[in-house]
Amino acid sequence: MSNNVERTDLPENFEELKKSINRTANWRERMDAVDELGKWKTRETIELLKHSMTGDSVYKVQEAAYRQLQSLGEQVTMPERKEGHAVKDTKKILVRIKKSLPKDHSYEDFKEKLKKMRIDLYDTYEGEKGADFDKWLEQLWSELRTR
Repeated sequence: MSNNVERTDLPENFEELKKSINRTANWRERMDAVDELGKWKTRETIELLKHSMTGDSVYKVQEAAYRQLQSLGEQVTMPERKEGHAVKDTKKILVRIKKSLPKDHSYEDFKEKLKKMRIDLYDTYEGEKGADFDKWLEQLWSELRTR
């Protein structure tokens, strides 16, 4: 994905892009911001892309930032995919949510409450797991012990 035109001024919507790239509850918005920032070769946009490449919770966004930085001529190393859970204490959080629901709750009830209580966690794993997200979450839900 190469940039046809390399801009050296800041985009008009730079402040909005800066907010979008840091919005923890929407990995798609962060991905769009990375794509847009990759069209501008400035110190500020490169800093944001580097931050996204090393610090985003969704690996797809890290990879996209890496590709954009490369296309801008930056010497960067592909980020490594982290092992384990993308969000600290994921299991503890999910157990707490499951415990807060009635004993006979459904997976859909659990999923909805997770979305309401921890959209950041929900969104991160939805981005990480892609098409397998529901299968992964339902499997985890069925294995969670509440007593």
